[in-house]
Amino acid sequence: MNIILLSGGSGKRLWPLSNDIRSKQFIKIFGTDNGFESMVQRVYRQITTVDQNAMVTIATSKSQVSTVHNQLGNNIGISVEPCRRDTFAAIALATAYLHDIKDVDENEAVVVCPVDPYVEASYFRCVNAIYNTARQGDKNLVLMGIEPTYPSEKYGYIKPTYDQCGNCSFTFIEKPTAEKAKEYISDGALWNGGVFAYKLKYVLNKSRDMLGTSDYNELFSNYSNLEKISFDYAVVEHEKSIEVLRYNGTWKDLGTWNTLTEAMENDSVGEAIIDEASENVHVINELDVPIIAMGLKDVIISASPEGILVSDKAKSSYIKPIVDSLNQLVMFADKSWGTYKVLDIGKESMTIKVTLKSGEHMFYHSHERRDEVWTVISGRGRTIVDGMEQPIKVGDVITMAAGCKHTVIAETELQMIEVQLGKDISVADKRKFELEI
Repeated sequence: MNIILLSGGSGKRLWPLSNDIRSKQFIKIFGTDNGFESMVQRVYRQITTVDQNAMVTIATSKSQVSTVHNQLGNNIGISVEPCRRDTFAAIALATAYLHDIKDVDENEAVVVCPVDPYVEASYFRCVNAIYNTARQGDKNLVLMGIEPTYPSEKYGYIKPTYDQCGNCSFTFIEKPTAEKAKEYISDGALWNGGVFAYKLKYVLNKSRDMLGTSDYNELFSNYSNLEKISFDYAVVEHEKSIEVLRYNGTWKDLGTWNTLTEAMENDSVGEAIIDEASENVHVINELDVPIIAMGLKDVIISASPEGILVSDKAKSSYIKPIVDSLNQLVMFADKSWGTYKVLDIGKESMTIKVTLKSGEHMFYHSHERRDEVWTVISGRGRTIVDGMEQPIKVGDVITMAAGCKHTVIAETELQMIEVQLGKDISVADKRKFELEI
């Protein structure tokens, strides 16, 4: 099975655990035997359980590539969007990536679905059936229709319409009123879960017609100028050759704190104590200090280096405008090589805790406007500073002046305190160099 997972969003509704780099699909809140996993890790595990040979491609923004590699490894396929141009451009680019870069035949099928549904294994068995139907059948599009559990105003609907001869066509309705949704459901309408499959040549042809090209390199280089329109509006709603497969299992859209906590197996993640007088309270704590909740009801408490949220669960869905008004640095991030967390920001300094995974390394790079000092606090590894390599261990201090090329290689898990010193400290102040490690 070829599958494209759409992974976008800035994660404002799940602040302070999400930011422009780590969206909701990367937050680790789902319990496993070995700790916690994120939505994207859970979905990837479910896909490979249903089809261990599945070719999975993540369509995502440049800012999330390191996080994807951190959580899924370096062998995962990634179609990188240079900027945000909505789902039609993203799907066209990812389809061209499969054809031009991964050498998937244009007559092969691919299924597209969101990266962040909360579902059980039966969902991906249905996804696999949709893929096979597109591969073997003669319809241009094969969609998943989800059996509604209530007349929701939040979802789109796929409504079947029959002519006098019994032929079926489909109408797509976006977020109707609850009253209308109830009417549609009584007529057999299904939720539109954003899952659909097609043969590659179908979208390659659409890309040529609507964007002027289906060549991957041309799409990528001209991406910022592509039309900004959703795949539903551009393609699905105009297509007559459609088949819909029904899914009637567990499906939840975990887009707010209220819905996200409904899927949590435990009432807390991280260091937290919730007393017996509290009811329907969840705590997610990524700080190294305890949180105690007493006598609360229907409350979410979430803490990270970027801030602390204490909110009534129902009210938490209105957080986005408040977060939009904040002017924040990204205080934590998953990188392909490990993680970093900002500990302190001074007038001319920034202090960061850096953790590298065993066997990983940073890019060989330099900074023009700041000095750096690394202090090793656990593990061992090697540094390369202006071409000179030396081993490092706990207690070692490495100093890099502005303009100095440097990297670090972790032989075990390696933790360092990095102090950046300068009048103009910026994430943009980085120049990368080639180096054989």
